Amino acid sequence: MSFYETLRHFADSYALIAMLVLFVGLCAWPFRPGAGKRNHHAATMIFKGQDDGE
Repeated sequence: MSFYETLRHFADSYALIAMLVLFVGLCAWPFRPGAGKRNHHAATMIFKGQDDGE
């Protein structure tokens, strides 16, 4: 078996599973318990210091 075939087999099996696990983990990260306060701060920090448009 050549080096290319070995790498292709790895990419078709284990690397695909690793990427799927990483994707699901990153999608679930903002919804973990205790993240609400940090998410709210990140979502509203662009408005800090503004005076309602006057």
